[in-house]
Amino acid sequence: MSRAEQLSQDEVFEVLKSPRRRYALYYLRQEGGETDLSDLTEQVAAWENETTTAALTTEQRKRVYISLYQTHLPKLDEADIVEYDRDEGVVRLGDRASDLNLYLGDVSREEFPWDRYYLGLVGVSSLLVAAVWLNIYPFGLIPGLVLATIILVAFGVSSIVHFLKYRRGGEVGTPPELSRANGQEH
Repeated sequence: MSRAEQLSQDEVFEVLKSPRRRYALYYLRQEGGETDLSDLTEQVAAWENETTTAALTTEQRKRVYISLYQTHLPKLDEADIVEYDRDEGVVRLGDRASDLNLYLGDVSREEFPWDRYYLGLVGVSSLLVAAVWLNIYPFGLIPGLVLATIILVAFGVSSIVHFLKYRRGGEVGTPPELSRANGQEH
């Protein structure tokens, strides 16, 4: 099939008929389009077995790994939906992955809007600096060094919290089809 044209409806349905391939695509989309095969294997196995990655057995991981490695990822790679580098163990979304967005639904992580938070923090800090500079009561009573310390502490604590949340990774969203099956909304 030509990589320049969109996937046909038959090709889309063929690719998406396997839950394992859908789960792999959900996970890749959540991870920004690239992940290691081992991480992909663990999350797909956890979703299939309705458990956590920590509670997976070696057999559950192995079964998913083998089928992804030998069957599903090569099929997705052939259709240019993923780029699968067997030697590096890296899987990336391919050029045609966006053809499937309509069928896969939203799998984004619920995330705190850090960009808006920091913008708000800059706004509040600017207002405080202006109030102290214009000597507006009671802010005019705050010494400049104290104000600078308050602002630095606010940004410092915010940055530490943001860093720790980023490092921990947060919850991985559940594929919409699993959320509906368990009576949850996504």
